[in-house]
Amino acid sequence: MIKRVGMPPMRDRKYRLRAGAYAILPLGQRLLLTAQLAPKVDVQLPGGGIDPGESPLQALHREVLEETGWRIGYPRRLGAFRRFVFMPEYDLWAEKLCHVYLAQPVQQIRAPVEPDHATLTLPAPDAVSALGNDGDRMFLARYLRQSVSGGPL
Repeated sequence: MIKRVGMPPMRDRKYRLRAGAYAILPLGQRLLLTAQLAPKVDVQLPGGGIDPGESPLQALHREVLEETGWRIGYPRRLGAFRRFVFMPEYDLWAEKLCHVYLAQPVQQIRAPVEPDHATLTLPAPDAVSALGNDGDRMFLARYLRQSVSGGPL
């Protein structure tokens, strides 16, 4: 069973399943994040929707590069969560199935090309509180607890 975070689905809405892949990207003592700047600032784990014919890992590499300008390596799946949201950029009520990975930022090769996105690096404690959705916060907080305690990531 995949944990639901955030608001429950509304009974009077039809939701379309939208799968995506997102990454926790440790960069030294900081974390590499993205901020969607419009319609309002929303700090997120880099990543996004999986296109038809694309694997989750292909989507992860593509989306992280588009949103941050960084190439990544060694992705490892940590788990998944679902959330029910309205996506104004698509005029869509979506059941987002968010696959979360841990990966290493390898090299920044360009500026973000995703419209209205900016790359951020934040210290770990600030990163958790800055994230704009409960699922991203849940996975990042879990990763940070386990990395400090030496437990399995």
